[in-house]
Amino acid sequence: MRIVLGVGGGIAAYKVASLLRLFTEAGHSVTVIPTEASRQFVGTATWEALSGNPISNSVFDAVDQVRHVRLGQEADLVVIAPATADLLARAASGMANDLLTGTLLVSRAPVLFAPAMHTEMWLHPATQANVALLRERGAVVLEPAVGRLTGADSGPGRLPEPEEIFAAALRAAEPSTTFPAHGSLSGRTITITAGGTREPLDPVRFLGNRSSGKQGVALAEAALSAGASVRFIAAHLEVPPPAGVDLTVVETALELREATLQQARDCDVLIMAAAVADFRAQSVSDTKVKKRDDGENPVIVLERNPDILAEAVEQRRNLGGPAVIVGFAAETGDDEGTPLAHGERKLKRKGCDLLVLNRVGRSLVFGQDTTEVTILDAGGAEPETAAGSKSEVAKVVLARIAASLGASN
Repeated sequence: MRIVLGVGGGIAAYKVASLLRLFTEAGHSVTVIPTEASRQFVGTATWEALSGNPISNSVFDAVDQVRHVRLGQEADLVVIAPATADLLARAASGMANDLLTGTLLVSRAPVLFAPAMHTEMWLHPATQANVALLRERGAVVLEPAVGRLTGADSGPGRLPEPEEIFAAALRAAEPSTTFPAHGSLSGRTITITAGGTREPLDPVRFLGNRSSGKQGVALAEAALSAGASVRFIAAHLEVPPPAGVDLTVVETALELREATLQQARDCDVLIMAAAVADFRAQSVSDTKVKKRDDGENPVIVLERNPDILAEAVEQRRNLGGPAVIVGFAAETGDDEGTPLAHGERKLKRKGCDLLVLNRVGRSLVFGQDTTEVTILDAGGAEPETAAGSKSEVAKVVLARIAASLGASN
């Protein structure tokens, strides 16, 4: 794959050397275009040594090759990191006053921006408007990481880690066979819960479940690739959270409930993929519960956790909220019915719009890279089965959601 790597003028430019190395070690051909300001942080020799290609940021170099046009035409992917506030503004306004912005105008390849700047600059209405416009046009704009910035400042504005940008860039470059066009969910905000909650028993023990969070992460990645802005509420995950999301980390069902109901108020879609514990301990010991010398076993009294999915549906009914609410159900089947029968009853009971049904067991779904689901529709459409990798299944689910959003408009 031929990649154009644009480097903006921020202190985070030094991290992009590691991103370049990830691209080249994966066998991709990379042409680096540093802005003039970025060379105050990382010099030309570094980019040439790591990429193996000559470096220029002037439209007057290699004029006979019409380089500012050729680079954009031949690129399979364009990645901008760090994408400063200035670069985002120039890209959104269609300026072409250097080799990098000229290349952006010419290229029809997928474009990914990895922003990095001070928190005040990121949150400024002008920057947010530029980001929204770029996303509307089909570009992928990652959410910056939250943490320590230059100096003593802390907040959203850190460049995501190179490994995260690398993974997001490869996703952006993947051709989609599920969505009709790149950016089919552009301008939409999707809240996704993922992972398994943990309910404490004492300072070292908890009640948990087998959820790895892989399906929730795949859903977030598919939503980002389709152009959506993603809020990701993560309980315990066995895989890293996806890059480019607005991340909230929770542990218990009550924490998940609070975050979900708050973030569901102003989003377009709510996907409840988290495995939420049905019960929690009625009382939690402040000290580790030890084995008793008399051989008596401790008694743990459980109480019900709230039904977050049902509450989200009720909140929408009373206060407004997502146009589409998607529940997940993990069923084993029993004497009272098949997994499908349980799923159909749950769809009716919960009141959500779509229900993604998994048949689960020790060697099924949990922790696996492949899955098979049945998508049930409260509108009466025939159940749809999807099977394959969790990424492939996620694209089918997102396509169904996109269709439901279209029907609701």
